[in-house]
Amino acid sequence: MSGQDDVAEFAALLRELKDRTDRSYGSLARRLNMNTSTLHRYCAGDAVPQDYAPVERFAALCGAPPEERMELHRRWLSATAARRRGRGEPAAASDGAGAPAEAATAAPAPGPVPEATSPAPVAAPWYRRRRLAVSAAVACALLATVGGLAALPADRGPSAAEAAPSSRTAGSATADSRTAPTGSPTRTPSRSATPSETSAPATSSPPARGEGRSAGPSPTGRGTPAAPAVPLAWTADSQVWALGCGHDYVVAEPPDRVPPPPVPQDAGAWAAAQGAVHGRETNVRISVQGLSSTAVVLEALRVRVAGRTEPAAGNAYAMDQGCGGSITPRHFAVDLDKDRPIARSVAGNDAGTPIPAVRLPYRVSAEDPEVLLVTARTAGCDCRWYLELDWSSQGRTGTVRIDDHGRPFRTSAIEGLPRYTYDTTARRWAPYGPE
Repeated sequence: MSGQDDVAEFAALLRELKDRTDRSYGSLARRLNMNTSTLHRYCAGDAVPQDYAPVERFAALCGAPPEERMELHRRWLSATAARRRGRGEPAAASDGAGAPAEAATAAPAPGPVPEATSPAPVAAPWYRRRRLAVSAAVACALLATVGGLAALPADRGPSAAEAAPSSRTAGSATADSRTAPTGSPTRTPSRSATPSETSAPATSSPPARGEGRSAGPSPTGRGTPAAPAVPLAWTADSQVWALGCGHDYVVAEPPDRVPPPPVPQDAGAWAAAQGAVHGRETNVRISVQGLSSTAVVLEALRVRVAGRTEPAAGNAYAMDQGCGGSITPRHFAVDLDKDRPIARSVAGNDAGTPIPAVRLPYRVSAEDPEVLLVTARTAGCDCRWYLELDWSSQGRTGTVRIDDHGRPFRTSAIEGLPRYTYDTTARRWAPYGPE
């Protein structure tokens, strides 16, 4: 087999493992701490990694079984040897499979142990000889002390002067233990000194941008940290515009009293100042991450409608004059007008290249976070809603509520409302033209 065939076989197995996941090259590269173009070159056969460590991490991330990992290692050895030959480097000692000995040392195979010859006696180093001499001296001193004690009369006991220091030391230790502040570390087990029992439970204010709170490890009576109640953390941002430029707000003010539209990063402050309500749709970007390296499985995402009323009164203000792009992000679509709305996973598109839809169950950890986008739409109500995310980890299960700073998200229909767009030339709001 030619060297080019060895490289092609290695790259083919990499692509096969990658295709089993629903992740893009960029997503995998971020988790492998490497450049996206570098990973693409490995999978295309344009380059071969000099170290096997990133290949091993790639196989683990793609869920390759042990037998495929062994095959991947064999193909990497052959591809590495082929690249060395192609560059005209001096041939290295072979490990028997056509791979250089330098690469083979990454996973040495056990072999027969050669028969050892009788080594010449070697003098112990000076520090070992000194250690032996000190040990012998200490042993002699102990034997002499024991012999002297055995020669003493049996009825001799310690005098009051000899016993006094011990009494004072014991008294000092007792006094110190009595005057020690509560909660200070002591050698004597004491339930009153347990921080979890002496201190009041801490409280925290609602986090910004819908940040999810999770119980951290708290001390127990034995000093062993308890497992957190929720092994994941989340943040939710509902001020997300479609493609970063398009969104509608319903504001109960005439156009001459509404300021110009903000830039997307200032949308939250602008909407709060105007008392604005999301018009027609709400995009919620959710970042989910585990609190440790232990995997947390996201089992299901559910929608709960807290209330429906007539659409909010006012005017609809468009934040753009129409924007478009070749990238459509994958997301969860929610129809709030349904009696029992569900979060339906929708695939995306990147300039003609499909982006696979998010498939639940999905695994996250501290090193492997995930961002979910939920798009909720309505055409006939002022809807208040929130999400529930089911999780499982190490035999435990639970549900977290995802909302807007402790309140439900709010989305109102805009059909029949006057709609305005901002005229940058005249610097005023003008009626929106036909869509």
